Amino acid sequence: MARAMDKATTPPEFERRRARAAQYLRMSTERQIYSIDNQRDAIRNYAEIMGYDIVATYEDPGRSGLSILGRPGLKRLIEDIESRRADFETVVVYDVSRWGRFQNTDESASYEYRCQRAGVRIEFCAELFVNDGSIGSDVLKAIKRSMAAEYSRMLSNRVFAGQSRIVKLGFSGGGPAGYGLRRLLVDGSGNPKAILHRDERKGLASDRVVLVPGPENEVSTVRWIFNQFVKKGKTAVEIASALNARGLVTEFGRPWTGACVGTILASEKYVGNIVWNRISHRLLQNRLRNPPSAVVRADNVIEPLVPRALFDRAQAIRRARTYLRPDEELLADLTKLLKERGRLSSPIIDAAPGCHSASIYAHRFGSMNAAYQLIGYDGSANYRKLDIRRRLIQIRQQTIENLMSDIDGVGGSALYDPQTKIMRVNDEFSVAIWTAQYRMNVTGFPRWPFWKRGLIGPEVTILIRMESDNQTVRDFLIAPAHEAQSALHMLKANNGVRLDAFLFASLDPVVEMARREPMPANI
Repeated sequence: MARAMDKATTPPEFERRRARAAQYLRMSTERQIYSIDNQRDAIRNYAEIMGYDIVATYEDPGRSGLSILGRPGLKRLIEDIESRRADFETVVVYDVSRWGRFQNTDESASYEYRCQRAGVRIEFCAELFVNDGSIGSDVLKAIKRSMAAEYSRMLSNRVFAGQSRIVKLGFSGGGPAGYGLRRLLVDGSGNPKAILHRDERKGLASDRVVLVPGPENEVSTVRWIFNQFVKKGKTAVEIASALNARGLVTEFGRPWTGACVGTILASEKYVGNIVWNRISHRLLQNRLRNPPSAVVRADNVIEPLVPRALFDRAQAIRRARTYLRPDEELLADLTKLLKERGRLSSPIIDAAPGCHSASIYAHRFGSMNAAYQLIGYDGSANYRKLDIRRRLIQIRQQTIENLMSDIDGVGGSALYDPQTKIMRVNDEFSVAIWTAQYRMNVTGFPRWPFWKRGLIGPEVTILIRMESDNQTVRDFLIAPAHEAQSALHMLKANNGVRLDAFLFASLDPVVEMARREPMPANI
């Protein structure tokens, strides 16, 4: 009788409940085997065998596995699980390396542990072991994590060796060309293809990039800078002021500073040499200044813009002005500037005609803070403000990435233009996203000042209000741009009926505006 009972006649209470699961997909720029589609297919097949229903997808396409920073998909997965918003009990990942190639394997384990502590398992569908917490699986998983981290280190070494070889052959090692120069794309035979503009990259692995002279007006400006410095005895700050007075801007469209001029005067690119790997930043570690033995050079591979003799005289002058002056004179200049301005900061020092640049003080005394201490100035407030500014920039960028990911998750599309700093949603409306720092006014009440000019242009404004620590998001002001522009330049804890109606705890209203409903089957 039991054999005769088929699926059609099985009572619902005897049917096996299918488990609910989520899938996490990540790909950087690796082999096709790790493409998002291949991972999705493998997880779908695994879910069918295991009896899982995939009810949620978290993706990090084009993201490095070295750090959780810049991986909104993984962050959102962990947040949903720990906040109990997750409507699933399992997360299926292709393999251990897709979870991450963290250089510290304990970091990888910590994220998995946080999920397990909240009652959600992590399973790897392409691994040969079952992630069941047994000794054998834990040992194999630890080995795989170490192999994933080691793969990143080996890949980094191979990439470094390849880049070193490319530089030694006279090709660009990456980064901007520099004022007065341009990046020329050439094919494998060295034939010119096109001038690369800012943010453009080569598309073929066989192509290479060489540096060539740029527009004649920029080339003549570079020569004028060297002549003013060597023959006229002008300082970098004085030259920058003269360039700004002539209405000229740098290659990034910004006003000139003494530091910008100093970069040109110190760069060997203008006499035809490429110098690469002075500073390294490998595997997301702190930037390190490398010893001369580690620097990679290629001499006489660029058409020089200034004569070698003029360049050498400029270096001699730079060394004489910087290193022959005793510490006491440099500190005296700094003390004088402090008396004149009442406070100090790197921009103030760079703009002062009687001082060397802030970078010179930092190099001579180890850091700007060390130089400040020697003249009895407390510069800690500068660094607190700088830390807050950096945190706000990171929070804004992370909010943009999370919002784009959420919009994509509901079938919409979002494109962010870093030039205009505006997001275009579904090609229907534009969004500006900014942060409002928490500040306490003189009467002891909280205020959130914001920059109204940044709200001009888009249809929707999102203002991220911070808590008192300026690390935690308090809420979001989501309003038509004209409403935000007509508001006072500072928000209060209570802004009245009009603006308080636009304060939300999350960005869900914007995501709902971008939601794309599926087409009916009969259309």
